[in-house]
Amino acid sequence: MTKVLLAAGLAALMAGTSGVALAQSGKGVLTVATIGEPPTLDAMQTPTDIVLTITQHMFETLYTYDDKWQPSPLLAAAMPEISQDGLTYRIPLRQGVTFHDGSAFDSADVVASLKRWMEINSKGRQVAQVIESVAADGDQTVVIKLKSRYSPLLATLSQGWAPIFPSEKLGGELKEFIGTGPYKLQERRPDQYTQLVRFDGYKSPEGEPSNYAGRREAIAGEVRFVPVPDANTRVEGLLSGQYDYADALPVSAYERVESASNVKPVIFENAGWTSLNMNMAEGPLTSKPLRQAVQTALNPSDMMLAAFSDERFFSVDGAFYPEGFFWHTEDGVTRYGEGDPEAAAKLMKEAGYDGKPIRILTSRQYEFHYKTGEVAKAYLEAAGFKVDLQVVDWATLTTRRADKGQWDIFITHSNFPGDPTTLNTITDTYPGWYTSDAKTKAVGTFLNAVSNDDRLAAWKTIQTTIYDDAPLVKVGNFNALGGLANGVSGYQAAYWPRFWNVTPKS
Repeated sequence: MTKVLLAAGLAALMAGTSGVALAQSGKGVLTVATIGEPPTLDAMQTPTDIVLTITQHMFETLYTYDDKWQPSPLLAAAMPEISQDGLTYRIPLRQGVTFHDGSAFDSADVVASLKRWMEINSKGRQVAQVIESVAADGDQTVVIKLKSRYSPLLATLSQGWAPIFPSEKLGGELKEFIGTGPYKLQERRPDQYTQLVRFDGYKSPEGEPSNYAGRREAIAGEVRFVPVPDANTRVEGLLSGQYDYADALPVSAYERVESASNVKPVIFENAGWTSLNMNMAEGPLTSKPLRQAVQTALNPSDMMLAAFSDERFFSVDGAFYPEGFFWHTEDGVTRYGEGDPEAAAKLMKEAGYDGKPIRILTSRQYEFHYKTGEVAKAYLEAAGFKVDLQVVDWATLTTRRADKGQWDIFITHSNFPGDPTTLNTITDTYPGWYTSDAKTKAVGTFLNAVSNDDRLAAWKTIQTTIYDDAPLVKVGNFNALGGLANGVSGYQAAYWPRFWNVTPKS
């Protein structure tokens, strides 16, 4: 799980802004260049990396992922007590935790937050279908009762999209962004910065740091996230000393960053995988043969080479988990390889393709998305598709992809979650709206599996089903590149960059 991670214009903008929010960078401050402006700070609203990168410092979940990508207690005091039939989870809560507004954290906050999560979040709505009730049992225990077994419940609750808010602040649109995390929101100026400051009342979980689990300490007095949509501008700002960390750098900048005297590259291996997600609800790609034609036409090797330039930064692999992961399997992988426009053209003819343009959404804020889109367009046109490549900013893309009538393919990337059913494409309501009887049956078998052997066998069937239904094109796996200023210590590469336990340069 992790992500790949102004010059004069932005510098002038910042220099002309007064107040504590833009105090001079120095001891106690970490300035982070991100890929762009988050569309919201309500982490339940949208499953985007830029939102979670920021909000994970403010909000916390019941569980989080350790270095083995297994659930570990965060706001929960321990792993749950599960009934023998697997339908009841009793979750003890940590005591003495307070929110940023000084109110005490208790079971009422968990119940209210999870109910909101099940109403407005795509994964939450999916989980809601199997939850019978969420209720408090006293102030320090929450009981979740299921209608049927759901093996990935804890993995789903470990994701940042299920944060716990004060129950008094909930109801409709979130107007105050109050959590229990090591940092609290000080100020947000859209397209300029999001400023978080140390929460002096923070109570950390115990244990050695382990990925997102364990001890969290707000060492920096302030973490300032600055949206810098242009990747090359992020590079220049890092090299000039403007940023302490720059996210999602183009791999073409690796040599410059490596040879610089004031910064160093940060590489996160198997950070994630890129994909072209197809619209199964409206438009021409509601046709399964046409979706299979898209798979057949594309050349993963060329797309990954264009996107990452250097084979040190990618691998071409059709499996949804890389080698070395428990969930790695080649079962079902088909129509994946070097691309065959002639075979794709044959499928298109059989499907009765009428020449309607395929609208592909991509963004230059993730430069590898854009380059993937350029190559995909060329291969699809070689097969006979008409293609409309639409390049928009990331916030616009995430808004537009929620509208079934505005696109046919969008390009994104994902990490490798600890449980396969938390992959976005498994979620019926994730943009693309992938549903099929075969998927429902395969996922149902997985959810009811008990042993790891049975779960792996069920996952093999799910991967086979996904390839047959063709809701997306798996392109390949990538390593993420970021850049860190010399003198900053304690930073560990992560899919969603995190800055607790990180000491600013003096």
